[in-house]
Amino acid sequence: MRILVTTHYYAEHCGGVEIVAEELGRRLTHRGIEVVWAASKLEPVSVDTAFRRLPMRTLNFTERRLGFPYPLWGPLSLLRLCREVRRCDLLHIHDSLYMGNVVAFVWARLLGKPVVVTQHVGWIPYSRTVLRGLLALANHTLGWLVLAGSNRSVFCSKKVQTYFSRFIRFRTPPRYIPNGVATETFCPIGPEQRQRLRARFGWPADKLIMLFVGRFVEKKGLRILRDLAECFPECEWVFVGWGPDNPLRWGLPNVRCPGSLSREEIAPYYQAADLLVLPSVGEGFPLVVQEAMACGTPALISKDTALAVPGIEDVALVSDLDHQHLTTIIRGIIDAPASLQARREVVADFARQHWDWEVCADQYEQLFAEVCAGKREETLGDEAIFVGTDARLKRPVHHHGRCRRLL
Repeated sequence: MRILVTTHYYAEHCGGVEIVAEELGRRLTHRGIEVVWAASKLEPVSVDTAFRRLPMRTLNFTERRLGFPYPLWGPLSLLRLCREVRRCDLLHIHDSLYMGNVVAFVWARLLGKPVVVTQHVGWIPYSRTVLRGLLALANHTLGWLVLAGSNRSVFCSKKVQTYFSRFIRFRTPPRYIPNGVATETFCPIGPEQRQRLRARFGWPADKLIMLFVGRFVEKKGLRILRDLAECFPECEWVFVGWGPDNPLRWGLPNVRCPGSLSREEIAPYYQAADLLVLPSVGEGFPLVVQEAMACGTPALISKDTALAVPGIEDVALVSDLDHQHLTTIIRGIIDAPASLQARREVVADFARQHWDWEVCADQYEQLFAEVCAGKREETLGDEAIFVGTDARLKRPVHHHGRCRRLL
């Protein structure tokens, strides 16, 4: 089986969608499936020998100027993409709105290629009315086109599935498949190891370490985090990531920003921190929450994010995004820091039980096989099928689309 995967970026962009695509592609490749990955070309681009890359030349002024990624692929790149669609057995799209994904979808439908779309993101309540209007329009046009027209739709968030189900009639019932976690990288460590890591990072031993991991953009809750960092100078606030809203510009003495790190470099930060704080909205279920919990680090998330995963409210700290509610929770943690230590084993167990990459890859492999098998049956039904002989014409009789018995 030859699968063409399309995303807006490669994993070097450090977004959750791209990391999920890379991890899933690698594991499917190890199972004998040929994977080709088309995404925007960024410099530098690491070469993953597990599967072939098809980098697209890209313009990305929207992320630099407006704070949201929407890469535009050049005409020659789109031509290469269409050629690759023709060669594949199945197209796997990650998110429905991006230009390259839409072009690949349309071309696949024209060629009769089966399409599976994994939708990660739903509604994002941007503060700017124009952005909210554009997103609503895109979801009800491009999102509707791709999700309603694909052979199968997959959601890694129950909340996102509910949102699109309000206005889309799917060809077949959508699937919920949660993303996995690379537990070989993201795993708990003992108290002594945590203390050594904190000393290596230069973190104060007598302060709680509040960690944020992600892009520095509006939907991640950077404004809320700035207020919290100002309100709680007795905590150290560590921001791992990159983006236009750089926390270093706040000028707060309790804020650290080591920059954008690789996933292997980020893992020790999860392991050493006391709490992941992610007051984001409009996401599926952020991969950083899964990774932190797999390391045994509790997470403080919004009620919007908690809707994505059944049962997550039993192990994570869930809050409204108003200032009073958030400060009440953090003040309670500061007054009783042992409560976080007691949660570490619980959240790590939850991650192990619910987010296994091998289980996730099993489900996708089975789904792709089902879709391809169904497409082959459909094709056979459309071909001319020999069912008998017409004695008068002295030649075989064929019928298109269904078998007809000749008496």
